[in-house]
Amino acid sequence: TKLSSVMLHAHLLLSVKRGRDLIQLLSSSPSVHPREVIEVLEQFLQEGRISALMWEVCQQQAQAGSPELQEALLNKIVCLPDHVSNKLQGKNPAVFFPQNYFPLLGGAVIQVLQKISDSLRGGLDCSISFVSHVLGKVCVHGRQKEILSVLVPRLTDLTKSDCIWQRICWRLVECVPDRWMEAVVLGFVQRAPGADVLSRLLGNLVVKNKKAQFVVTQKVLLLQYCHTTAVLQNLLGYLSLDSLRRALLIKVLQELLETWGSSSAVKHSPPEQQQYISKAILICLSHLKEPEIESCRQELLTSMMEGVKCHLDSNLPQIRRLGMIVAESISSKINTDGPVLKFQVKVIMKFVWCAGLRGNKSFKSDDPGHYTGERKNIYSPWTNSCLYFFYSDDDLIPYDMSEDKELKIKAPVYIRDCIEVLTGSEDVDKWEATVKTLESLVRKNPAATREVSVELAKILLHLEEKTCIEGFVELRQRAQVAVLTTDPIPVSPSLLSFFHLRHRQKFKQLKSLVLVLAAQELSYPKSHRKTKHSGAQNPCIQLLPGSDSSKDWRRIVDERIKSKTRRFATGQSQAELASSPNEFNSVVGHFFFPLIQHFDRPLTTFDLLGEDHFVLGRLVHTLAILMYLAVNTVAVTAMGKALLEFVWALRFHTDSYVRQGLLSCISSMLLSVPTERLLQDMTEELLETQSWLGGKMWCTPVFFWVVMQSLCSISLIVIVAVMS
Repeated sequence: TKLSSVMLHAHLLLSVKRGRDLIQLLSSSPSVHPREVIEVLEQFLQEGRISALMWEVCQQQAQAGSPELQEALLNKIVCLPDHVSNKLQGKNPAVFFPQNYFPLLGGAVIQVLQKISDSLRGGLDCSISFVSHVLGKVCVHGRQKEILSVLVPRLTDLTKSDCIWQRICWRLVECVPDRWMEAVVLGFVQRAPGADVLSRLLGNLVVKNKKAQFVVTQKVLLLQYCHTTAVLQNLLGYLSLDSLRRALLIKVLQELLETWGSSSAVKHSPPEQQQYISKAILICLSHLKEPEIESCRQELLTSMMEGVKCHLDSNLPQIRRLGMIVAESISSKINTDGPVLKFQVKVIMKFVWCAGLRGNKSFKSDDPGHYTGERKNIYSPWTNSCLYFFYSDDDLIPYDMSEDKELKIKAPVYIRDCIEVLTGSEDVDKWEATVKTLESLVRKNPAATREVSVELAKILLHLEEKTCIEGFVELRQRAQVAVLTTDPIPVSPSLLSFFHLRHRQKFKQLKSLVLVLAAQELSYPKSHRKTKHSGAQNPCIQLLPGSDSSKDWRRIVDERIKSKTRRFATGQSQAELASSPNEFNSVVGHFFFPLIQHFDRPLTTFDLLGEDHFVLGRLVHTLAILMYLAVNTVAVTAMGKALLEFVWALRFHTDSYVRQGLLSCISSMLLSVPTERLLQDMTEELLETQSWLGGKMWCTPVFFWVVMQSLCSISLIVIVAVMS
């Protein structure tokens, strides 16, 4: 048994050394124990045979080998730690841990590239695409750090003075498929020690490959903002180190300035992204040469003026500071001889050394203190000082406003003056004073109001708030009520016409109980109306604290007399109010009938019988209130009959708010219309309404008691009719 196990072990090892049976190794028959297979694979990796396997595939590619076999080998090589973990249920040997396996795979890639270099020097053909596929798939699986931590330092040393190695490295990244290109490019950009090294490793990849160009010029700079300043310095320095790539650098600067100067981007993007874009702009400016600046000077000036305006309009201090910093930098760059922009901003001068410096190999982080080795500042101070700053307004001297007095604006005294101010005046203070005093002017001058009542009502209907005046909606509503009660006959049809003339927004203002408040005021006696609207208190005599009359002796005497006096009846506690005619009687039809007509006609902006349930509900409730206020008027019978027909047309409406309004209409009609008129003119309608109210749709707690009251009222009316 031991001999057969050794022979099986040797057979498997020889098969793997030939590179033919790696695919079947992990899916071998049950007779082979998985632990034995893993031991063979572990020995296979420790002896460095994976590089021999990849070299064999590269030779087969040069001779047009099987693509299916190459794809299967690619999946097994890249996903080998996952396959082993699945077989052993997580009990992997240490060599199959990802942090150990992928650096080992990176060393194997270097060995294969060395063989490819030797083959090219010997005049033999070979393919590098399989190695590129391995690199791309490893990076897209999220293992850039493990494999590139081995590849980048070795390739950096090998490409210093060897043009063949440079071509091999360029070909290595160019052969990566587009679906994996982003992960590979980002990995190289993040781990390259400088822009010159990145230029040697990638070559003109951004010129040859559209996917790489999109990643470098669009995605990393405009769509992401999570990368460090070192990544930006590597990326933009890489674009500036070759004449073919400098056109992309200028294009990138233009797009960055366009985004920086967009008011929408400034308003909706986070401050971190704005700072990221500002850093990229400053680094781009540091790489521009004088002829390039001269060719795009006017564009830079235009972008600077638009961008600084958007940033200064922001309500975030850090955004305003970024705008001032970038604007100062652009101004000093394009105006070397003339005047430049200067803002009252204190800047902490911390030099940020661009990673594009030649000879700087020890870049580790954004902090300048992490640079070791020789540092050579080849940029002007304005370029390096703009990434760390703070803002201070301690030097600003506040104005002395202790003696300032509030200016009193004289309010208009005539109605026509109010109309002129509300329609055309640009004086905000005068506009506020007019809005506040308009109601009192209308009530004090009814004759002058009737001359311009319709025009004033339309102005108030379209009036919008210009300033943050306290209680604007209430002031406008009270002024509308005053105009409507002063001249109701021409004003009410004019206002109600907006409801049927496709002015849905204007009806939202009408629905704020303007009609109801005006009808309520007209239906009350004048004495009650004056008491309600007058804010002044009745005059009274106040006794001085030190006078003799301030003593409570009279109150004490009155209480004693009251306690010892027997009263058999008391008179009226309050005096009767003076009777007066109901002013709502003559105008009730002008309020009610224009509002109820045309409700079944669908308009352009809304459909009452369709989806606009809320507007219909407001209409129904308003009609119910008007019906209730029309009690003891001449037109109440005609109104009740029209309202019953209106309710009957909407009896099967599905919205609960509308049905609640219909119940209110029925209750108001029963309370307002005299009983004898109900019996003579609306007997059939009442019987139909009674049967409708007895339906199942009202068997809910919300409507139960209202329906029961309405049914009782109708039943009493019917009983009286039968008995008579």
